[in-house]
Amino acid sequence: MAIDLLRDRGTPLEKQRFTWKDLTQLMYSKLDDDAFTRVRVILMNGIEAEALRFGHACARMNRDLQLHLAKVRRVEQHQQTLVNWMNPADQSPLETTIGFEQVAIEVTAAVAQKEPDPYLAQVYRFGLLEDFDHLYRYSALMDRLEGKDPNALVQSYTDIVPGRPTSLEHRAPEDDLRTPYDRKQAELVTKLHALTIMAGEHMTHDYYMVVGPTIADPIGRQLYAEIASIEEQHVTQYESIIDTEETWLEKWLLHEATEVYNYYSCVESEKNPRVRAVWERFLEYELGHVRYVADLLENIERRDAAEVLSSKLPAPIDYVSHREFVRETLRNEVHLTARGPDFIPFDEETADSPSAAQRKQLNADGSPSDLVAAGYVYTPGTELARKRPRATEIQPEA
Repeated sequence: MAIDLLRDRGTPLEKQRFTWKDLTQLMYSKLDDDAFTRVRVILMNGIEAEALRFGHACARMNRDLQLHLAKVRRVEQHQQTLVNWMNPADQSPLETTIGFEQVAIEVTAAVAQKEPDPYLAQVYRFGLLEDFDHLYRYSALMDRLEGKDPNALVQSYTDIVPGRPTSLEHRAPEDDLRTPYDRKQAELVTKLHALTIMAGEHMTHDYYMVVGPTIADPIGRQLYAEIASIEEQHVTQYESIIDTEETWLEKWLLHEATEVYNYYSCVESEKNPRVRAVWERFLEYELGHVRYVADLLENIERRDAAEVLSSKLPAPIDYVSHREFVRETLRNEVHLTARGPDFIPFDEETADSPSAAQRKQLNADGSPSDLVAAGYVYTPGTELARKRPRATEIQPEA
């Protein structure tokens, strides 16, 4: 499928319609569908949430754009509803959490390998290893609370082993800001990558902030609080790589192009025909949004949309296992932390640095991510399938 961002007009905005049944009837199977269907649903929910978040922020700063934003935003609201409601009702919040971390690992790994800017590629690899560890910690929590095997969800696409320890990921704000791309020099794919990963991480943060208080287990509650804090750091990191000199309309157009890019990637890889039909439909809708915003850019700022977009859409995100890439990154970069915009070995961090002080304060009463995984090593199956000693085999204490 060839997409031309500057010529394809998609479905006109006025023909993008929904009904309540249309919005809420489709769910994937958490066990029978391919794991990457869940990955795509979770990511696209985050992409749509970012479209809404940006649209509201832009409206609060641009009176003349408010009606235009409201028209597009209403469609984005319904698109997000349909995508989010594809998560099945029998999928527990903790199971969904495992899905969120698989998204962060596999999508970020795909982006890191395609990113043409070597510095930004390292930014993605840095965040990737932290999300990799989060999957391990939540897997330990799932074993503790639900006795379930997380591999039933990730389907062997993603390893369940420690990454950069979560307890070491806490950094001072000044150590989470990165060097941004240059809007005049960066390739389009670089801008789409940044918005994609930022959107996914922001959705992860928001989900953990909502789900965390519903967890009854004390360590589980603390774990969600700890990892939600790291996700806020990740949002800080990824939004800081975006050039702040982009105009509001330029940013809006890039958001719409990011949606096209991601729906196109979903169409190219989706195995479930009913879900694929949604991706195809929304790809056409987003092409309509690109055309609508491109016209605004040309009429209001008197700029050609070709200054922001290229005709050819970048190669789609690869929804495949990136196990070997992640393992190599783990071997080579797990020892890194950040100082300002740069990445340094942990042993170069001074004891009186702001990030060291932040970790000392937050972990003063212990680290929930360390506690939840104490003695935990992932093995296939669940606690119900493991051999337990019989009562007659237990030796009395001396």
